[in-house]
Amino acid sequence: MAATFATPSTVIGLAGSSVSHRPLSSSFLKPTLRAKNPLRIAGASGGRCTCFERNWLRRDLNVVGFGLVGWLAPSSIPVINGKSLTGLFFDSIGTELAHFPTPPALTSQFWLWLITWHLGLFICLTFGQIGFKGRTEDYFQK
Repeated sequence: MAATFATPSTVIGLAGSSVSHRPLSSSFLKPTLRAKNPLRIAGASGGRCTCFERNWLRRDLNVVGFGLVGWLAPSSIPVINGKSLTGLFFDSIGTELAHFPTPPALTSQFWLWLITWHLGLFICLTFGQIGFKGRTEDYFQK
């Protein structure tokens, strides 16, 4: 019986095709063939692939500050039945926290104010990033 398991055998697969048994590989053994990275260029930037600049985000806290103020100012103007979008959003947060362990219902106005307020904020931050960095790096020519 032990001799049966030690001998190499073939396994019959689907449709009568046979798959030969291969020895198990171990993570302690190094592979004999190394996979080559097609994006790696020898000698370029220490062997690393540089598809993007290292600082591609170009984060600047001025954009966050001005973007937040630039969104809070117009969203605080009372134009929705005498109330502002920021006020409605913060009021809905208070209303939902009043029954805290229970989550907001899907029909709650909280979701409308949450999505609208944050969508406006992210649009303002995106355009602020484009405008601020475009101006400092001379993207906009006269």
